[in-house]
Amino acid sequence: MLAFGARLGAALPAGTVVYLHGPLGAGKTTLVRGLLHGLSHRGAVKSPTYTLVEPYELGERQIYHFDLYRLTDAEELEYLGIRDYFDGDSLCLVEWPEKGAGVLPAADLEIFIDYKGADQRSLRLQAMGERGDRCLNALSKSGAYRA
Repeated sequence: MLAFGARLGAALPAGTVVYLHGPLGAGKTTLVRGLLHGLSHRGAVKSPTYTLVEPYELGERQIYHFDLYRLTDAEELEYLGIRDYFDGDSLCLVEWPEKGAGVLPAADLEIFIDYKGADQRSLRLQAMGERGDRCLNALSKSGAYRA
């Protein structure tokens, strides 16, 4: 998950919205940790389960990591000022996006993580438009992902 996350970060252009799906403990936050470290973040990467969002500024790149697991109503996102985070240039990574249905903007890329045995995970990526297609093409060319 860490290695794939690092390769994924290199393939995501500014303004991309990524939804991360999977059961508890599947590796969503680990994937985000790999992505951030691959983009030269050197600090801790913690799950935003209680804060809902953790911001990261890497040079001129703004990245927001959301974890909506504890959200009880999607309307709570309005109080968080959710629209300000999705400003067009920020990379937004959203765990448990189904909890924000109707309020969150559409994803460019959806990543489905599932258990495959005790120590392995399976990944399925789905492009949801042109930006997602470009990301999948870049990952395919780098050898990081095969559809």
